[in-house]
Amino acid sequence: MKYRKIKTQAYNLHVIKTKKFKTITVEVCFKSKLDKEEITYRNLLINTLCEACDKYKTKREMSIATEDLYELSYQATNYISGAYNVMCFDITFLNDKYTEDGNFESSLDFLCEILFNPLVESSYASTRFNKNNFELSYKLLEENIKCVKENPTLYSKMRLFEIMSPNSIHSYRSCGYIEDLKNVTASKLYNYYLKMLKTDILDIFVIGDISEPRVRKAITDRFKIRTLKKKSESHFVSMKRTRLFPKKVVEDISLLQSQLALGYKFDKTSLFERRYVLNVLSYILGGGPDSKLFKDVREANSLCYSISSRGVPLNNALVISAGISAKDFKKAVTLIKKNVKSIHQGEFSEDDIMKAKVTYMNSIKELEDNPQNLLSMYTGMEYLKSDDIDGRIKKISKVSKKDVIKLASKLHLDVIYLLKGDNNED
Repeated sequence: MKYRKIKTQAYNLHVIKTKKFKTITVEVCFKSKLDKEEITYRNLLINTLCEACDKYKTKREMSIATEDLYELSYQATNYISGAYNVMCFDITFLNDKYTEDGNFESSLDFLCEILFNPLVESSYASTRFNKNNFELSYKLLEENIKCVKENPTLYSKMRLFEIMSPNSIHSYRSCGYIEDLKNVTASKLYNYYLKMLKTDILDIFVIGDISEPRVRKAITDRFKIRTLKKKSESHFVSMKRTRLFPKKVVEDISLLQSQLALGYKFDKTSLFERRYVLNVLSYILGGGPDSKLFKDVREANSLCYSISSRGVPLNNALVISAGISAKDFKKAVTLIKKNVKSIHQGEFSEDDIMKAKVTYMNSIKELEDNPQNLLSMYTGMEYLKSDDIDGRIKKISKVSKKDVIKLASKLHLDVIYLLKGDNNED
């Protein structure tokens, strides 16, 4: 596998040449500083652009076009990455070797139709997205936002960060907000789209068995973006530590099961601690059936249906989630706090550390087996200055018991949140 980053005036082109796949994957990422109102705009925009374009005016026409391109698949995502909002458009299609000459360029043309030739309507006063297309995309996003509460695990984590760091970028919901959606019109969204093309930081990733000169020419011919590329800043944003004692919040929900979430903040940490030590700590604490929380809270005491811990390195935080019965709330919290404290006191073995490292190393090695996982790795290298596969394996192997204990000593419980179901006694 060979990687090369090609810098141009308007964007960075990342070419990852590998013979592991019969497909080629192209990802175009637009990145901007995180703004609460714009999250909703960007989610609505990916829906609108992927619903139809000027050349393919209906979803049916787009489906026919993908069939003609040997079942090309496309998708778009919008997500929060620390201090930034990243909007990505992906296409995956068969290499020319298995189809016909020029399929690479034809597939790129399809992507560019979506990105640069949207379905719009013009009048004397303004240009806007097509009314029917906009309304369909609007309803889809509205439904997605309203459905968030139907996923207790996701909703509890959102509420946890809103309580941990209110009115900050840490509290922003990646799905967007109904109150912001109500203010969006087809004209406003189109104007935002034009602004995005002019001001966003743009990165293009191409993965597959294809020559760099061909990729470079095909991209240069089609991406006629001429704006000056802005300098990217760090995505890492730590939450401020403000509470001497954790805040407890209980909210009711019309579901059988309750969802418990504990949010921990760290004191100042190094990048090595955030990227590697945190993975080991989180795995030992609640990363699987061998973890402390699983064995003690779930198996030994039968206090939860599920339990896990997850490090959030971009926010310098750790989240513990558990599905419980409301009547077991206090006991579950007590046991979770006890197990976190035991990490700080060094009550774990070298074998625990080794299991965590092996699990991490295996997951890293598996990145090479899937183009989407590879894309995630290379976007991490670009946006977060992450290490490559060899670098990650080398650094995770250096994590010691002393490192884990030291990081655990920096943990401070900030919020205890319970999404309380109303039929727990049943």
